[in-house]
This record gives sequence, structure tokens and C-alpha cells, in this order.
Amino acid sequence: MDIHSWSAIFGETKMIEKASIYRWIEPFFGKGLVTSGGDKWKSRRKMLNLCFRYDILKTYMPILNDHSRLLVQRLQEETAKDSTKVTGYLSPCTFAIMCETILGIHMGNQKSTKEAEFVHSANRGFRLLSKRLMNIFYWSDFLYYNFTKQGREVKKHVRVVRDFTKHLFQEEKQKYLDEYPKANEGKRTSLINLLLEHHLQMKDFTEEDVIEELITILISGHDTATISIAWTLYMLGLYAEVQAKVHEELDWIFGEDIERHATLDDLKDMKYLDCVIKETMRLYPTGPFLLRQITKDISISGYPIPKGATCTVFTHLLHRDEEVFPNPEKFDPDRFLPENSATRSPFAYLPFSAGPRNCIGQKLAVMEQLVITSTIMRNYSVQSFDQRDVLLPEVSIILMASKPLKIKFRPRHLKNH
Repeated sequence: MDIHSWSAIFGETKMIEKASIYRWIEPFFGKGLVTSGGDKWKSRRKMLNLCFRYDILKTYMPILNDHSRLLVQRLQEETAKDSTKVTGYLSPCTFAIMCETILGIHMGNQKSTKEAEFVHSANRGFRLLSKRLMNIFYWSDFLYYNFTKQGREVKKHVRVVRDFTKHLFQEEKQKYLDEYPKANEGKRTSLINLLLEHHLQMKDFTEEDVIEELITILISGHDTATISIAWTLYMLGLYAEVQAKVHEELDWIFGEDIERHATLDDLKDMKYLDCVIKETMRLYPTGPFLLRQITKDISISGYPIPKGATCTVFTHLLHRDEEVFPNPEKFDPDRFLPENSATRSPFAYLPFSAGPRNCIGQKLAVMEQLVITSTIMRNYSVQSFDQRDVLLPEVSIILMASKPLKIKFRPRHLKNH
């Protein structure tokens, strides 16, 4: 199918309805930004866009750097081991970053017990919901949640996630009422302050609405960043020549000062690392499929698609179109050099979806991936053990690995010993 045909779905400003299957993640997200449609989605998106403006995102750089440095320090204890399950270290780091940037809440040393419970319940709950998708006997909400062990476990994980988020919200609401209203009026330095403003000023924006959006951003931003960075480190560990080029680029940018925080200008100079991350996301897109409900009769490549139908784009397959990406299984970061990608259709590569319902946090995600990955690679060399034909992607709501991503970390500099 012609790549440009997807513009009829993803480029159409009126084609904003998510498919009905998204209702299965409503126990976690409620009817927030990811699951809602129509006027509700438009108003929520317009409001939340204010938190992802560039002038706000650039103020997050110290937070990204601080947590990346802490992650590097925590990885020092792993250098004596044969291998490390890397997501176990990345997950607390990305979650702490989401809490501090989006919520304005400092989560400490990336070892919080409550934080670990939230992350575990979110990850486990979504894995179970993915299994539900594959079993037609689990499609009835009534039967699933009342008569299956799996459904009851999902309810338990939903309760952990919602209780954690509700507690954070209530703490911040009281703090806001006690300290902030006049001094911070109009200042939107964190998502939770913005949501609190709307909650206190608009009767139809309830506490439940706030919690929905907080959970949506926390889970979506944390999970996708964790797995994307893990896949990138895994690929660098497999391809020594690519890793050498990344090290060369980072050494050119930072010289011998491995302790220096990365700046926005540094991120712009990480041209090859950016290509590596993009090529990794081509092969292992965090969202393995994108679904839209068709809101009007359309035609795709000459095939009529009636209003009310559901269209699914499997990004894992889309990114392997041989006409767009020759030898598609080859890991080749040079595909994303400007001279090789300038004329490529924007609908050929959809790691963050496209059109009006694209990922609201994609700019922050790119910054986060560059800062964390560059900080790790400035300090360590990495080695992966499982080959790609052994460590297969597992289709879930998020594209996970079929087994833990194990990586060996070796210090690049004596001061890391």
C-alpha cells in the first residue's frame, strides 16, 4: 500500500477518534488524553500542549542531567557483573524524571519503594491487558473482571496506580492552596500546576479528570522512554562499529570533561547518536500498532473504507517497507542522515504517531533519550549477548523484548572504578 495513503487517516484533522479497543486501557487511563475523542480530546489536548512548549521543556535540562548522572553512578556497582538487566535501572530513572519534570515532585535516589510499586503495577497491568487482547474469551468486561484470576489481578494493579497518583495529587493540591495561588498565578512550570489551576477554576474539570491525565502522562512517558533507551543500548552493544562512532562523537563534544552536564547545543551536536536512536525506533517502535476509527467514508489506495471502520497500522511492519528502507532488517543509522531522509514521506516513519493525535510529549522524549543515552555512553562501553534472532520483540501495548535485555557495562575512564 502506498505510504502516502496513510495521510488520509493520520494527516486528517477530523480523523481524531481512537478505535474502540482503547477502552480496554480505561481502567488505568480513564477517559483522558489517550482514550478520549471529540470535543473532550480537543480541549484536553489544547490545555496540555501548554506544558510541552519549548520554553518550558528547556528548563527541564538540569533535571534530565541530574538523574542521568545518578543513573551512571548506580550503574557503577554493575560493572563487576557479567551482565545487567538494564530496564531495572532505566525504569526508576525515567519515572523519577517524569515525576520531577511533569509533576514538579522530587522522587529522591531512584530507589523509592512506593515508586517501585507504581512502576511494577503499571508494567504488569499492561502486560496482562495485552494478553487479554489475544484471548477472545476475555473480551467481556463483566466476565474478565469478575470471573478470571487475571482480571482480578489487573484490578489490584489499577488500584495501586490510582492510589499512588491520587495521594500525589492531594498532597500537591494542599500545597498549592497553602502556598501558591497568588504567587504562581499564570505560571505553568509543571503539568500538575496547570491541572490544578483548571480544576480550581472550572467546575466541570473534576479531581477524577486531573488524576486521569496525571496517570496518562506518567505511564505513557515512563514506559516508552525506558524501553526505547533499553533497545538503543542493546543495539549499541551488538554493533561495535556504531558504538565506536557514538563514542567518537561524544568525545568530540565533551572532550575529557565527562562530568559536564549536556546542554541544548550539545544535543543538537549529537547528530550521529540521534540517527542511532531513530534507527533503533524504526526497528523497535514502542507503539507496535496505531488504530483509528474512521469518522467519514474515505478511500485508501483505491479501496473504499466506510465510516465507523477501524484502521490499524502496524508500525513494526510499516518501518520495514523495502521501498522506503532497503534491506530493512539491517541496522543502519545512516538512513537518518539528512541527505538520506530529506525526501522521505513523514508517514513512512511513525515512532510517535502522526497528525493531530501524535505523541504530545515527543519533544521531551527525544531530549530525554539523548541526555540519558549520551551520559551513559560517555562513561561506559556496552556489550550485548543475545543476538537479534534470539531476543525477539514481543507485541504488547508497548513493544517489549521477549526476554530481559541484558547488557555488560565497562567503564571507559579510570575514575569510574
